[in-house]
Formats: sequence, C-alpha cells, structure tokens
Amino acid sequence: MGETTRLTAGEEGQINSVREVQQRVYEISTAISDGATAFLLMEYRYMAVFIVVFSVVIVVLLGVTGKKESATPMSGCDGLPSGKHFACPIITSKGDGWVDAAFSMFAFVIGSTTSILSGWVGMRIAVYSNSRTALQAANGYASGFATAFRGGIVMGFGLSALGLVNLFIGLCIFKLYYKTYDLGYGATDKTLVKGLDYHNIVEKTKNHAELIPGILFNIEYNQIWTNRMYGSIAAYGLGGSSIALFGRVGGGIFTKAADVGADLVGKVEQNIPEDDARNPGVIADCIGDNVGDIAGMGSDLFGSFGEATCAALVVAASCNDLGPFWTSMMYPLLISAVGIIVCTITTVIATDVKPAGSKEEIEPVLKYQLVISCVLATATLAGMSAICLPSKFNMVMMNGHLESVHWWGCWLCICCGLWTGLGTGFITEYYTSNRYGPVKELANSCKTGAATNVIYGLALGYKSAILPIFGLALTIYVGYNLAGVFGIALGALGILSTMSLCLTVDAYGPISDNAGGIAEMAGMGEDVRERTDALDAAGNTTAAIGKGYAIGSAALVGLALYGAFLTRTYLSSSNNGGVQVNIIDPRTYFGLIIGGMLPYWFSALTMKSVGNAAMKMVVEIQHQFRTIEGLMEGRAKPNYRNCVKIATDASLKEMIPPGLLVIGSPIIFGIIFGRQSLAGLLPGSVVSGIAMAIAASNTGGAWDNAKKYVEAGNLGGKGTEIHKAAVIGDTVGDPLKDTSGPALNILVKLMAIISVVFSPVVEGSSPLAGVLFNKALKKWACRDDLWAASDSCSSASGY
Repeated sequence: MGETTRLTAGEEGQINSVREVQQRVYEISTAISDGATAFLLMEYRYMAVFIVVFSVVIVVLLGVTGKKESATPMSGCDGLPSGKHFACPIITSKGDGWVDAAFSMFAFVIGSTTSILSGWVGMRIAVYSNSRTALQAANGYASGFATAFRGGIVMGFGLSALGLVNLFIGLCIFKLYYKTYDLGYGATDKTLVKGLDYHNIVEKTKNHAELIPGILFNIEYNQIWTNRMYGSIAAYGLGGSSIALFGRVGGGIFTKAADVGADLVGKVEQNIPEDDARNPGVIADCIGDNVGDIAGMGSDLFGSFGEATCAALVVAASCNDLGPFWTSMMYPLLISAVGIIVCTITTVIATDVKPAGSKEEIEPVLKYQLVISCVLATATLAGMSAICLPSKFNMVMMNGHLESVHWWGCWLCICCGLWTGLGTGFITEYYTSNRYGPVKELANSCKTGAATNVIYGLALGYKSAILPIFGLALTIYVGYNLAGVFGIALGALGILSTMSLCLTVDAYGPISDNAGGIAEMAGMGEDVRERTDALDAAGNTTAAIGKGYAIGSAALVGLALYGAFLTRTYLSSSNNGGVQVNIIDPRTYFGLIIGGMLPYWFSALTMKSVGNAAMKMVVEIQHQFRTIEGLMEGRAKPNYRNCVKIATDASLKEMIPPGLLVIGSPIIFGIIFGRQSLAGLLPGSVVSGIAMAIAASNTGGAWDNAKKYVEAGNLGGKGTEIHKAAVIGDTVGDPLKDTSGPALNILVKLMAIISVVFSPVVEGSSPLAGVLFNKALKKWACRDDLWAASDSCSSASGY
C-alpha cells in the first residue's frame, strides 16, 4: 500500500495518508500505554506495601493461635488383639503453628504475585492489540475481529495457565514438607501402603493381617498432614483475591471517573462525539479501559479460580477416601486443565473454521464460543472424573454424618455449575442487550427525561436478579445433595472451567472499545469507526455474559468457602456431632444482619469515590474548554496529562477504605464476637452481595446499551433531549456496572477466604476468639436458655 493511499474519503482537514494515520495511531497508542503502565506501577507500589504488612499479620496471628501438638487415639482398631503388631497407637500430630503460618504466608505471596502478573500481562496485551485492531479494521470486519479476538485469546489462555501452573508448583513445594506418608507402628512394607485406599485395604492386606493397625495408622496420620497442607495453601486464593479487590476498585474508580467526566462535558455540554480528540478526558478514558476492565478483570477471575480451587482442596482434604491420594486431590486443578484444552479447541472455530466475516456474524460467533465450549467440557469432564475419582467414596456432611458420593455425582455438580453459568450469562444478555425488549423499553423512558430513565433502569436491574438467583439456588441444592460442600465447590469450578474463553471474550470488548477511540482520535473516517463500533457492540454483549459468569461463580465460591470455613473449625473442635450453626442464636443472627449490611457500606464507599473523582474531572475538563483558545475548533490540543493525574490520584487514594473494610471485617469480627457470629456474617454478605451485584451490573449495562440504541439513530438519535437523558442514565450506571458491581463479587469471595485462612484465630480454643461474646459477656450470656445450651457455656473452649 503506497504512502498516499487513502483509507477513507474523509472530510477536509482529515488525516488521510496511510503513513500519517499510522503515526497518529502510534502516538495515541503510546500515550494510552504509557498512562496505563504508569498507573499500574504506582498502584502496585501500594499493593507491595499491603503484601508485606499483611504477610506479617498472617504469620503473627496464625503463629500465635496455631496448634503446636495434638494427640488423637487412632480409630479403626477397636477390638483388635494386642501384641507386637496390633498395639493401637496414639497419633501425634507434630504440628507447629509457626511453620503452618510461614507456609500460609508463602502461599499468600505466591497468590498475590500471580494476581499482579495477571493484571500486568493482561494490560500489556490489550495496549498492544487495540492499535492493531484499529488499523486492521480499515481492511474490513474480518480483519478487525480476528485481531481483537486473537488479542483476547493470548490474554485469556495465558492468565488461566499462569494461575494453574503457579498453584500446582506451590502444592508440589508444600508436599516436600507436609509428609504424605509415615509408616510407623508395625507397617514395614512401603509397597503395601503406597496407593492404598479404604476400598482395597482388605485385598492388599489379606496375607499380611499383622500390618492392618500400622496401615490404618498411616492413613490417619496422613490425614492430619493433608489437612494442614491444604489449609495452608488456601492463602493462595486469599492473595489472588486481595490484589483483585484493589485492582477492581482502583481501576474501576479510574475508568469511571474519566468516563463520566468525559461524557457529561463532551456529549451533554459541548455536543461533540464520543472519543473526540478535543475532549481532555478521552485519553484517561481509554487508559481506564485497560487498567479497570482488563487488568482488574484478569485479577478478578484469577482470584475466583484460586478461591474455588482452594475451597475444593480444603473440603476434599477432610475426606479419608480422597485426602491421602494425590490424583484425587488434584481433581479440582484437573477440571481447569481440561477446560483450557476444551477452550483451545473451541477457539479454532472462531479463528480458522468459521470466523466472523461481516457485522451480523460477530456476535453469533462469540456466543457460539461459549455454548460449544460448554458442550465439549460436559463430555470431556465426564471421562476425567471417572479416571481421577474413586467409583464411590464417603464425605462427611455438615451434620457430621458420612454420606456416599459417586464419581458421576461430582461430574453432575460440575455440569450444574457449568450450565448455570451459561444460563446466567444469557439472562444477563437479555436484560442488557438493546436487541431485546427490556433495553428498548428503557430507551423509550428517556422521552420524558432522565428521571424516568433512572426509575426504569433501577426496576430493570432488580428484576434481572430473579432468574439467576433461582438458578444458583437450584445448583447449590443439587450440589450439596450429591456431594455436600464439595459439590458446591465443584459447581463453582464448573462455571470457571471455561475461564480461559470467558477471559478471551471479556478482553475482546475493551480491546475493541479502545480501537474505536483510537480510530476516532486518529481521524480514520466514519467507515472505520462504524466497524469498530460494531466490534465494540458485540463486545458489550459478551462482557455482560462474562459478568454473569463472574457473579454466578462468586455465589458458589462464597458458599463453598463458607463450607470450607465450617469444615476447618469442625475439624479443629471436639464437637464430633457436626457443625452446629443456629440461625436464631443471637450471636449468629447478629452476624447475619451485619453481613447483609456490608455490601451496602462497601458500595457506598466505591460509588462516592467515583463521584468525588468525577466531580474533579468535570471541573478540569470544563476549565480546559473555557481557557484553551482554539480547542473546540481543533486548532489547539487539550492537556490530557492533567485528567490522567486527577484519575490516578483519586483512584489510589479512594481504593484504600473499601479494601480495608472487606479485608479487616472478618478478622476483627471473629476476634471480637467469635466464630459463631462470623458464621452468620459470611452467609449474610453472600446473600446480600450477590443479589446486589446482579442488579448493579445489569442496571448499568442496560443504561449503557439504551444510550447506544439512541446513538444508533433511534428515537431521534444524537444531540436530542432523549439522547441527553440516555447519557445521564449511562453516567449514573457507569460506577454500578464497572466499579461497585464487579467489586461486590470480590467482597463475597474475599471475606470467605479470609475466614478460611484465619480459622485457627477464631476457633474455640484460640485465646483471641470472641473476646466480647465468648469471654467478656459469657456469664451474662449463659443465663439465656438458648445460649446456655451452646458449647461456649457447657465447655471451657467457647465458640
């Protein structure tokens, strides 16, 4: 293509030569890249301080409260004759609380570092891809789609593999210290013990009856080490989700402050197009897409994977039929590994077999990716489950009873999660896409002004939460009845099994959005902008589906982690009758009410943070339009750096209070009020947070697409009073769908994983647990009939 070849017909004064266009695209892309890099580096400095400080907190609290040694009579040899080989031993766990605390800290650092890498790698891939997508869009829809989609593939598969490999390496390192077998007491032949499970113990020992006590000892001794090992690795998920929280909140405040400021002044006041180069906030808006939607999303989904996997590992470790055996314990990781393979096969369809060649084919191709991956994963995971799990094994339920679980039951739990996630995604699409009735009705409400638009939008969001909640409730019910808490954790892993593809289509959206902004600022012409808008519109739909996946997984992960928390406190207590959590116990109900309030407190902090930053942004943009002579005429350039600085300073400052609220609440609550109150706090936050996250995300998404529906020429199009009302609704919804809504997912998961990791701090024997309810007010509380029946009154351990 020659230097003077023209990309578009163009208007007078528009940049037309290929070389000039490429130079302008390069300058804009460099500004976006430099701004995103500078922001993340500054944000990661804050995170580094947090990692160091919180690592010390982990070591001190777990080291002080961790168990040093415990002796347990071995079960399974009652009635056996005494003698040299049949002596029934006492199992002594050589546990050191400080050692376990050190390993938990190590896992936390690995998870935090991996989450930071996930966000950084995602951002770098996005800024490399967005300019290339803009240039390729000049050659047609097919070229633009292929470039954006392949950029998403690199991010999605890279981050999924990174999280999986790092967790597996961490487990292998932990395994070097936490012994998987210790023969002792009569078992003299290692070959008899290696690979032994309860299903073939009789067959393997029929000619060596004298070894039975030793082998039973070995299995139970292994169980103690296994529980310690997987309890410590749970901090991996804590590290990932902690960084994701700061990434989501900080990045969300940045991107929405810039977006709201640029839209209110640019579109409403100055009546200039979106992403117009004359708008001082436009570069900050593009940077926000990369640090919020890309980096924050990458860390968020990695945190979900880490927490869901750790929840399954903690629960599986308590099972005598799974805990001692490496292949069975790696089952949760293998679910994700199989998902990566399935998604690899699926993406070939979009890149080589049937790529999108026209505007109408873009959205169907992306949606078919999700459906095909679910079908392939359903079949593939069945075979993997049959190979990795025993045909039947026993799980301890929350009531303390042993229940038989079949491998196909575990597979069904995964399938329930997998298809519930897809269903939640499509329900989300129905309520947020402007191709369907709800959003068209919302756009029509703009005829009477912004107020009715806001009212209709809130109602739409509340209504959109109904069906997903029913679907999640059904998945939880089926999962628990098939495999207990382990089944719920598998349901969460089922949703996340296609995480690499979800990340791909999620990243595709912001890449296309940035490409559209670059095309507008570089003056590439209306036809190129039309193509990038089509790519972006499909990305908005798939992003809505991706949010549905994220919210659904958060609900199941939060409940699975709650079960893991109860499992750990049950294992460390003397109460062998199961976990007793009584909702009408005043301590539990106290925690339940407070837990239901926390998502509102958190949302208030994040929404106000966006509002404060947006106000500063509006003032700065208005100031530049007033004072920079020739800015509206295109004869002068705006000061982009000032807007970037405002968004950066505000986001870094404002992300701290919400983060401290989420991270500190379960620890402080457990120490002050005890684990019974904490057992109420967690489900309260899950129930309230999930419903609120669905409503917030869908409300914001619907307002965004209602605005796009008007801008497409419907109801009078751009520049009308209807358009202004739609823009106002969109700006109200921006912090809901891109800051508070996505961050609520992390709140639900993070509070639960913190409770799992710090369960030794709040268990009954801990000197720090329940200093108010279980210690200071114990005598007063035990006069109440309900409390008097609890173990905090009947024993010295407290609850």
